[in-house]
Amino acid sequence: MRILYCYWDEFNGEDCMDAMRRLGHEVDVLRLELEGFELTKEIDDKFGALLTKEGSGKRYYDIVYSFDYYPCISDACQKYNTPYVSWVFDCPHYTLDSHTITNPVNRVFVFDKERCKQMRDKGIETVSYSPLGVNEKRLEELCRELDAENDGTIHYRHDVCFLGNLYDNEFNFYDQVECLPPDFKEYIDSVIEKQEKIYGTDLFTDEKVITPEHVKRLREYIKFEDTGNYDLNYDSIVLDMLRTKVTVNERRHILERMGERFDTFIYTPPGARPIKGVKNMGLADYQTKMPLVFRRSKINLNITLRPIISGVPLRVLDVLAAGGFLVTTYQKEIDEYFENGKELAIAHTPEEMVELTAYYLEHEDERKEIAKNGQKKVFEEFAYTKLLPKILKVYKI
Repeated sequence: MRILYCYWDEFNGEDCMDAMRRLGHEVDVLRLELEGFELTKEIDDKFGALLTKEGSGKRYYDIVYSFDYYPCISDACQKYNTPYVSWVFDCPHYTLDSHTITNPVNRVFVFDKERCKQMRDKGIETVSYSPLGVNEKRLEELCRELDAENDGTIHYRHDVCFLGNLYDNEFNFYDQVECLPPDFKEYIDSVIEKQEKIYGTDLFTDEKVITPEHVKRLREYIKFEDTGNYDLNYDSIVLDMLRTKVTVNERRHILERMGERFDTFIYTPPGARPIKGVKNMGLADYQTKMPLVFRRSKINLNITLRPIISGVPLRVLDVLAAGGFLVTTYQKEIDEYFENGKELAIAHTPEEMVELTAYYLEHEDERKEIAKNGQKKVFEEFAYTKLLPKILKVYKI
């Protein structure tokens, strides 16, 4: 198959292209630097030259591919009658609300079954479900190299490690909302606090908890720019803002408790507010440093971003594929794919996350066996080479 890969320097792009080529596909790369999502004349001309061969008007590439969904690519593919395959790893990902999502050339995959169901229930038939993947070949080779180079140094040998964004920055939109009436804010804050302690149930989709009237009132204080290019569900965006605020509180509170009891490190963007007892190591490169951190840390934490309703976050797969031991907050699909206590450890409350961390720090042999089993599961079921054949399947348009 001949694939035009639209590359925007995403961290997992090289891994995916490598897997495509190992599967026998011919992959050409188009580097994208998009300022917006509209099909401009410049983008149109570029795709027109690439998607037809020698001006004959015949389709040259079997598919155009990108991680995440780009409406302008979809429109270009629609114009030049070429299938567009998009694999979405961001959540929330609001370009999925573009009116272009129903273009018949689209074949869009999202990793959250609940989000997928919501879109299918709206009659959007161009969206399907697939879990995310990893490059098992690169990581298997890297793990062998790391083990062979084990020189006894203390670099990245953490007892407890969390790698991820704390979202206590410009992404924390809820705290930027001004002038909410005190009694109303008190109620919303109480729901946020309650949700922080509950895993596996999303309170924000329960209209008895957050009613349409609550959302309507929030909309009075939250202004959106309507470009007309999307069919955005602004009520849904408001709820995702609240879910993200839960994540801000949850990650900080869990890490505060970890810092009180254990030797705890975080890898997060510079500028994050300090957490007492927790050392911030800055950013870690996805390809090289991150797997080393995961493999050498005794306990890796996954505290799932709350807008991910049911899906397996990529971070779970990243940790396990590097041979790291993982303690994760409960997610429906994590529980479906992985065996708790055999391939990872699943916490159902914040308290249990701390308890599991304490237990597995004291049970090294058990911890190492679980990490080994988790890596085996990911290599067998979440390798790009296992998932891509379904995603790249040719279809008629």
